[in-house]
Amino acid sequence: MEIADRRVATIHFTLLGQDGGEVTSTHGHDPLVYLHGTGGIVRGLEEALNGKKAGDRFEVEVAPEQGFGKRYDELVQSLPRSMLDSATEPQVGARLKAQTARGPLDVVVTAVDADTVTVDGNHPLAGRPFRARVEVVDVRLATPEELQFGIG
Repeated sequence: MEIADRRVATIHFTLLGQDGGEVTSTHGHDPLVYLHGTGGIVRGLEEALNGKKAGDRFEVEVAPEQGFGKRYDELVQSLPRSMLDSATEPQVGARLKAQTARGPLDVVVTAVDADTVTVDGNHPLAGRPFRARVEVVDVRLATPEELQFGIG
């Protein structure tokens, strides 16, 4: 069965940055299960998966416009250390949850000094192309519940 809209695809992937370094991977973890054609994954990867079958392996280059979008400078902020409720010392690379006017936002600590902590709410690949190595594990028809409520 081929991947097409309204079908459930199960994939393993590794995302590589411009330098070829691994950004994230499902290998060693559960694969990604998603409902194809609903925007549940980045557009460039979803388009590359159209027509693929279980057992297919491929690599695709995804442009920022079809990936994680552009980078927003306003999502990078320096905050006073006093704003953190953490009992532990903030470390560069640590992931935190920030509360914003639009709701919670995952941020990454990018710099720490005596008085401030700089955080970045952009996806690490925002504004950058990336490569995806993909293995299609399974393709199946979606259940009526999955079509109505999505994959849980």
